[in-house]
Amino acid sequence: MEVTSPRPKLVSFRATSFHGENNAVSTGQEPWNIELAQTMEVGTGTPQNESLPLQAFVKIGLIAKASKTDDKTQVAEFKANYEAKFEFPLNVTEEVVIPLIKKELFQYILVAQAFPLAMTHFRREMQSMGFDARNLPLGL
Repeated sequence: MEVTSPRPKLVSFRATSFHGENNAVSTGQEPWNIELAQTMEVGTGTPQNESLPLQAFVKIGLIAKASKTDDKTQVAEFKANYEAKFEFPLNVTEEVVIPLIKKELFQYILVAQAFPLAMTHFRREMQSMGFDARNLPLGL
């Protein structure tokens, strides 16, 4: 398969925020209902210095709300934000990048690289707060 479009390289990934509250009393055996909401944004960045590469960014926001199946007053809530930065090869221009970023498939390629990293961290942080998050998805 020949690739004709320039492929950006993932150069950094970071958690920009995480907040969780789990005051529920649990023995670890009770079933929970969990709702996961996600927001994703894709954008570009143009450096002021022309010797630096063009960039693409993916921002991911995750919110999980959980409640015990048999006791709706027992709740846990977790929120996090993540950012992935990609760099294009130096010879790629804005005229090439802007049309690519507008394509859903190209956005998917970027998000598909960042989302598993975000979910791995999110699940690990939820587990560190006493919530079993093994059933949350890692992929899109």
